[in-house]
Amino acid sequence: MEPKESKRHCYKCLLREMDEEAYMRQLHRYIELLDSDLKAAQAIYEGRLSVCKECDYLEAGTCQACGCYVELRAAVKKNRCPYKKW
Repeated sequence: MEPKESKRHCYKCLLREMDEEAYMRQLHRYIELLDSDLKAAQAIYEGRLSVCKECDYLEAGTCQACGCYVELRAAVKKNRCPYKKW
């Protein structure tokens, strides 16, 4: 049995060079490692995401109105929705 070839994760690559799974891991890792002084409380984060999920501008995790990744924007406590929905 041959060993599985493991893909090394490159921290110097562009998002378009990463597979979807690696990209999602990196996005969630970034949110997880945010400094607690910067990070929104979990309940606020979830509330923000609930609002975004109901918004017509949400498409594949991106706000089509402003271009942000909604999970990243919602994770930072000082951030606001550019359309004042949260």
